Amino acid sequence: MPESGVRLARTPDVDDVAAINIRAWRQRFTDILPGEVLDSLDPGDLAMVWASGILNPPTPLHRLLVAVDAGAIVGYAAIGPSQDPDAEDSTLELLALEVDPDRQREGHGSRLMAAAVAHAEAAGMTDAATWCSVHDEARRAFLRSAGWGPDTAYRDVLVGVSPEGADVLVREARLVTALGDVEI
Repeated sequence: MPESGVRLARTPDVDDVAAINIRAWRQRFTDILPGEVLDSLDPGDLAMVWASGILNPPTPLHRLLVAVDAGAIVGYAAIGPSQDPDAEDSTLELLALEVDPDRQREGHGSRLMAAAVAHAEAAGMTDAATWCSVHDEARRAFLRSAGWGPDTAYRDVLVGVSPEGADVLVREARLVTALGDVEI
């Protein structure tokens, strides 16, 4: 019977994770980032980054989870302890959560969120934070429906350089929640 559900990622999964990463970003950021930035995403480079994270996680609390449906990887979530300077030691960061654009609205994002929360709670974490582009209304709505809300923190993330040589920045807002308040 084909595998379905959420599990820890394995190194053979990294090509699929990288492909989903690129497809999801090209869909979500098409109106936010210049085409050159999105076109420059290299699946091989991203696969190497994901493989490195699996083989040599930055901390013992870092995890890469994959959503699998009928044996195919359809999404992923990355978690780790928050690196924000104002974060408590018990704060998880949802570093990434992406679902293949062709497989969205099938519950995979909610299953990934539930698995991320379960891993965090098992590690003794009590709170969570994530960063979301201020222009990404769909992601913010998904997070808010799951019990996340904005605090007052914002940051600008360098995502590339324009053809004219100017930095391309994305403004992000931090959303937070108590893990026990996440509604999935």
